[in-house]
Amino acid sequence: MFQRIGVVHLAAQDTGTAGLAARYAAALFDLADEARELDAVAADLRADSADLRRLVRSPVLTREDQGRAMAAVLEKAGTSDLVRRFVGLVAGNRRLFALADMIEAYLSELARRRGEITASVTSAAPLSEAQSAALADALRRAVGGKVAVETHTDAGLIGGLIVKVGSRMVDSSLKSKLQRLQLVMKGVG
Repeated sequence: MFQRIGVVHLAAQDTGTAGLAARYAAALFDLADEARELDAVAADLRADSADLRRLVRSPVLTREDQGRAMAAVLEKAGTSDLVRRFVGLVAGNRRLFALADMIEAYLSELARRRGEITASVTSAAPLSEAQSAALADALRRAVGGKVAVETHTDAGLIGGLIVKVGSRMVDSSLKSKLQRLQLVMKGVG
């Protein structure tokens, strides 16, 4: 009974999604560290799957159906047993709504422990290996330390990049430049 009171007390202290995600991510991190699978788990978690996103958002699937479907998608993707069991637990506990935050928290903790700073780079088209290497090198010099670069694509940017490092963001996309020009032009007329 005392254990239950302690659990309720802890849950009441931090009921937000960020706190929930941090607790789950910490547990996964500890398990991955014990199994010496930190990098393998990180690679599995970075894999982007449209099927997984649809499953997480589906309001029509029961908890059991969601869990089975997630297991099938993860098995097909070739993820590790640890990741499949973790996502199964998350689905069983009806916490899939926070899975993206859990993944982000895990990857952030891994980067923090390695002394890395994570930079999120969004481009209009996928970057070549040479472009990615040059960007990582430039960020490393600008930040003054190890930088882990996460790349994303958004065709809506038209061209250029959006780079986020910590709380700083540099938006050099054509879309933003055109929007700023449009605002300036409204003021001229």
